Amino acid sequence: MSSLPTPQGSGSVSGAPGLPAGFTDTFTSRYVDAGGLRLHAVTGGEGPPLLLVHGWPQLWYQFRMIMPALARDFSVVAVDQRGIGLSGKPQDGYDTAALASDLVALMDALGHPRFALYGTDVGMPIAYALAADHPERVDRLVVSEAPLPGISPSPPLFLPPPLNAMLWHLAFNQLPKINEQLVAGREDIFFGAEFDASAGTKKLSGDVVRYYIDTLKDPDHLRGSFGFYRAIPTTSAQNEKRKTRRLTLPVLAIGGAESSGEGPGNTMKLTADDVQTVVLAGSGHWVAEQAPEELLASMTAFLAPYREGAAAAPNR
Repeated sequence: MSSLPTPQGSGSVSGAPGLPAGFTDTFTSRYVDAGGLRLHAVTGGEGPPLLLVHGWPQLWYQFRMIMPALARDFSVVAVDQRGIGLSGKPQDGYDTAALASDLVALMDALGHPRFALYGTDVGMPIAYALAADHPERVDRLVVSEAPLPGISPSPPLFLPPPLNAMLWHLAFNQLPKINEQLVAGREDIFFGAEFDASAGTKKLSGDVVRYYIDTLKDPDHLRGSFGFYRAIPTTSAQNEKRKTRRLTLPVLAIGGAESSGEGPGNTMKLTADDVQTVVLAGSGHWVAEQAPEELLASMTAFLAPYREGAAAAPNR
């Protein structure tokens, strides 16, 4: 097996600002060959595996506040998706079937045949695709703060101004070229507005937003950040087929009270038989950063049977 370099600099654990105390004692960055695509993953902790899949326009870093507590019970894997952060940025492969296959290859390479899974924002449809396409791999599924293309009702063209500010990017990001031309050199304006509009009353700190935006000033990262959206027609067609095979595993669907609310739960009930819904008070869209303690409490309770079952398995 060829040796991959250790990730360094901005985007890696060693170059990330404002990490919780002791974070670097538990977690390290690594490159993983996932089916020919080099993915960047941050790994650490002990216990059964738990894969964290970030949203847009973020990277693994959005989970930094919940990862230390999760690492006490789980082997945590926080990945940068294809096209994002320090992961490879090919020109294609951004539909959710391909993105889910990337993550299966990642967990294979790390030696995790079965795992629990949490995906937020665009990570929610990716996580749904993984659970639907590879049901033998996922024990429990946690999702938050997103619709499912091809399954969720499409929002109307004309929306109240606050909702329009939160959702207009869904169409804009799908454009084949002009969105990059308009955003390049104006990343502060575009992404700054996105972070602000989706936060609700509890804004992310300026330093955190600046870190995310600075990573997106790389042209390949900017292009990669639109990849998921440009593949939505393909993903929608895939989801039309997936929804005919209902999920049977336990699902926890989470919404921020100032954002999606009950929406993720209502969406997952269209696709799954065993769905629990939680709405996090005081949180907007960025639940892992705006309500980390409440999110942890919900995830810990939901994942307890998975954790306890894995602990008991060696004694059977």
